[in-house]
Amino acid sequence: MNKDNERIVGRRATVVAAVMGVVLMLSSGVGYRLLAQYLSRPTTEKPLPPGTLSRLPLQIGEWHGKDVPLDQAIVKRTRTDDHVSRQYLRDGGRDTVWLFVAYGVRARDLEPHHPEVCYPSAGWTLVDTQDETLKLSSGKDVECRIFRFTKGGLTSQTMTVLSYYIVDGETCPDVSLLRSKAWSGSAGIRYMAQVQVAYSDNGQGQSHSAVESVRTLAADSAPEIQSLLTNATAGVAASGK
Repeated sequence: MNKDNERIVGRRATVVAAVMGVVLMLSSGVGYRLLAQYLSRPTTEKPLPPGTLSRLPLQIGEWHGKDVPLDQAIVKRTRTDDHVSRQYLRDGGRDTVWLFVAYGVRARDLEPHHPEVCYPSAGWTLVDTQDETLKLSSGKDVECRIFRFTKGGLTSQTMTVLSYYIVDGETCPDVSLLRSKAWSGSAGIRYMAQVQVAYSDNGQGQSHSAVESVRTLAADSAPEIQSLLTNATAGVAASGK
């Protein structure tokens, strides 16, 4: 297997690991029990038709995307109502980043994925975490969290993962918005989504480039993702109620 193929296999494996992590449980304790009760509330919301997220543009700014289909067994385990898995490239393919968006109306089924738990369980070591604010061209801000992981072996790898959540159109870097809704006794959520942008540099020491790449794609794609979800959920609500 040549080096290019090794990179493709390695990067694809990281995407699979990330998706499988969606079904991990949240933290334990009183806060978890309250949140679990909140997430278990029945919903009357009608989900988006499958494939809605595939309408996310393949061309986003300088990025050119292509779909990376996931194994159906993995898709089933995510319990998502819809998802999109993409590889985006720029600079003639020299900069390659993965984008995964998971959407659902049954929050108890779409339990948020914690990269700091999921990746170590797949053999990655967490070496750094930082909170970031994405400045969008629209003037809006998106609070997110960036994780850096390493994995040793014959081919050392570094994985940079940017993650944030969308809850009824509002963004947050973690599950704090869900928790606040649970504590306030909010009547429930209409939908939630998680966005993950991942970059693997295969141990080539390009951490600055990796962070810049995930930031750029996340910022470029955020307005498209939010607009798609807002318009699609509004359309479903108008047609079904």
